[in-house]
Amino acid sequence: MSQDLFGIHGKALELRSQRMGLIASNIANAGTPGYKAKDIDFAAAIRAADKGVGLDKAADAATQYRVPVMPSLDGNTVELQNEQLAFSENAVGYSATLDFIRGRVDTVKRALRGE
Repeated sequence: MSQDLFGIHGKALELRSQRMGLIASNIANAGTPGYKAKDIDFAAAIRAADKGVGLDKAADAATQYRVPVMPSLDGNTVELQNEQLAFSENAVGYSATLDFIRGRVDTVKRALRGE
């Protein structure tokens, strides 16, 4: 039922949440020597999830190490400005997806009330 009601948006919300956690981990480890920044290729993960692959498997398969523009001497690949940008973009996508889901829930509520 929820898949019919929310379509791909329920999966997208969960994937965006997982991606936000991964990016936040990158930011938190910006000063950790040897830390390798990772990100989820959202488009690849959502395509896999839409084909019936479980969300965790889709996210794992779409997780990639970031290639730094300017590698640091300590082996850390976190570039803080890129991580902050990715976090912001993902947050906007998360908010938009959540707004869509809220709109669907409100529509169902109105329908149940007979409005």
